[in-house]
Amino acid sequence: MAHHSGFVNIIGNPNVGKSSLLNALIGEKLSIINAKAQTTRHRIFGIYNDDDYQIVFSDTPGVIQPAYKMQESMMTFVKEALQDADVFLFMAELGDREFKDDQVLEKLQKTDTPLIVGLNKIDLGNQEEFEADMAYWGSVFPKAKKLFALSIINKFNVKEMLSFIKELIPEGPEWYPKDQLTDKSERFVVSEIIREKILTHYKQEIPYSVQVEVEAFQEEEAIIRIRAIIIVARESQKNIVIGTGGLMIKRVGTDARKDMEKFFDKKVFLQTFVKVDKDWRDDDRKLRKYGY
Repeated sequence: MAHHSGFVNIIGNPNVGKSSLLNALIGEKLSIINAKAQTTRHRIFGIYNDDDYQIVFSDTPGVIQPAYKMQESMMTFVKEALQDADVFLFMAELGDREFKDDQVLEKLQKTDTPLIVGLNKIDLGNQEEFEADMAYWGSVFPKAKKLFALSIINKFNVKEMLSFIKELIPEGPEWYPKDQLTDKSERFVVSEIIREKILTHYKQEIPYSVQVEVEAFQEEEAIIRIRAIIIVARESQKNIVIGTGGLMIKRVGTDARKDMEKFFDKKVFLQTFVKVDKDWRDDDRKLRKYGY
C-alpha cells in the first residue's frame, strides 16, 4: 500500500476546541487547553503517524482583531496556515456564528483545497440549535467536503473525522521520523505547560501579560532539571504571580511539574522565577526574542 502524508491546518475562532481536537487526533496533550480565550499563541504541529499515514495537524491561534503587536504576530501564524495546507479544517462551536476576520473567511470560501467543517460542543445544545447551526455553516461553506458534528470532550465523531481526513491525504513520503509527535522543542513544550497553569490559576489580565522562557533544560539519566523564567509586563503583576509568601508560584510549579513528568515519563526538578520585562507585548525586538 502506498504511503500518504499531508498537512491539515485547523482554523477558527478562539475557544472553539481547536487545541482539544489536535490533542484528540494525536492522542497526546501537545496544545494547552483552557476556557480562557487566546490560549494558543503560536502555530503548533501535532504529528499523527501510523504505518501508512503521516498527517501533520497544525493548531493555530483563534482568529481575533488584534489589539497589540503580540496579537498581530498571532494572526500572522493564522495567515501562514492559509498558504500551505493539503486540507483545511474549520472549527466552530454550537451557538456561535460570528467570525472575526472577513479576509480569512473569504479565503476559506474560495479555496480549491479540500475543506472540512467541524461543529463542536453539540452536547451543550438541543436538536433544533444543532440543525440550524449545521445548516448555517453549510451555507457559509458550500464547497466543504463534509460537516462533522463534534463533542470533543466526549470523543464523539473524532475517529470518524480522522478516517475521513485520511481519504483526502495525498500519497507522499514521511516528512518527520515516525516517533516524532511535534515540530516544537522540549523547551517549548515545557514553557506551554507552565503557561497553561498560569491560565488556570490567575484571573483578568495576568495570563495575557505572561511569557515563559526556559533558561535551562538538562536531561540526566534519572531526572530532567529545568529552570524557567515567568516574564510579566509590570511590577504589580510580578507580586500577583508570586503570591503571598510565594504560595501562588509554588502551586503553578507543582502542577506544571506533574504534567511534565507525565509527558516526559521521567522525574522533573523544576525551578521557576519571575521577572519584569516592561510592555514586552508591544516591542518588536522582544517579540522576536520570544518567538513571535
